[in-house]
Amino acid sequence: MLDKIAFREYLTEKNVDEEQATIFVRRLQELKKFLKSNDIDTLPPDKILEYTESLVEADSDTVLEFLRALIQYANFTKNYEYVIEIIDIAEAFNAMDNLYQRIGEQHGEKVRDDILAGIEIPPLGVDPETKPAFTKVVMQRLEEKLGEDKTIELLAPCLHGRPLEEAKRDREDLLRLGDIDEFLALKHQEFVERVKQHQQDGTLEYAQYVDDDVVDYVINTLTIAPGVREGDTIISTKIPYQTIKYLTADSDRMKRYYYCHCAWVRGAIKNGGEHEISPNFCHCSAGFTKLYWDVVFDQPVNVKPIETALTGALHCKFAIQIPKGYQKFIQ
Repeated sequence: MLDKIAFREYLTEKNVDEEQATIFVRRLQELKKFLKSNDIDTLPPDKILEYTESLVEADSDTVLEFLRALIQYANFTKNYEYVIEIIDIAEAFNAMDNLYQRIGEQHGEKVRDDILAGIEIPPLGVDPETKPAFTKVVMQRLEEKLGEDKTIELLAPCLHGRPLEEAKRDREDLLRLGDIDEFLALKHQEFVERVKQHQQDGTLEYAQYVDDDVVDYVINTLTIAPGVREGDTIISTKIPYQTIKYLTADSDRMKRYYYCHCAWVRGAIKNGGEHEISPNFCHCSAGFTKLYWDVVFDQPVNVKPIETALTGALHCKFAIQIPKGYQKFIQ
């Protein structure tokens, strides 16, 4: 049941203001009405998508508020299965809205409207596996209208951003160490310790649980967080989106599906349609990596995808060019 008093106390501890807390409680009460026979604490996670799709169908503008309310409640009750489902629904939800805006800013509203004519950006709350169909069409039109280079320019800064406080702290470590290899080894070990802590606490590493196999995978994959230097380049890979499922998948296709972090293409990998989506879309993912290194090196850095789950690889690998001013950090 929804314990409104205890939940409000939790929100106060998390510095959520009273007005926002009231909205969160209201959104959860609306969910209770929708569920009828199910309680919030016992509903199957897939009911969350069923509810958000009902909000979209009703043309409601409350989906984001609801997901924010539910993720707070899930953390309050330590129901992390809900967190995983919420992240799956909301992952990079604003990416295509940002692309819409970026096309208009860089190439004009007419070009933007021509590229997006007759297609609608899937709204937050719909089944994520419906999104790749949009990506396929918009990438085809972008490359036909603008060419590959200008399409990559639109994608390369990353379409959805990332928090950068960690990168700011990591820059301080790089300057303190004065050695890129030592820095990379330190950051990898810190990531190992982080996933070990999640395993011990039973908490999530972003959208996944951690077990012994996940810890071993991270320990043995040195290119994860943040990479391994090869000459004047850093080679970096991601931790799979769902590592446990990735390691136990019975086909390369499903391994690639569980590896991919991008809701805008992941469903196409599962359904065998990934070859229909331009691999240039992965420059957005490279841009996510670039945002980190731009801060660490305190300047724009060249980051390119080498191979990804979308191109048929079992991992997503990126090359980060070390700026000339940091060659002295290579021993």
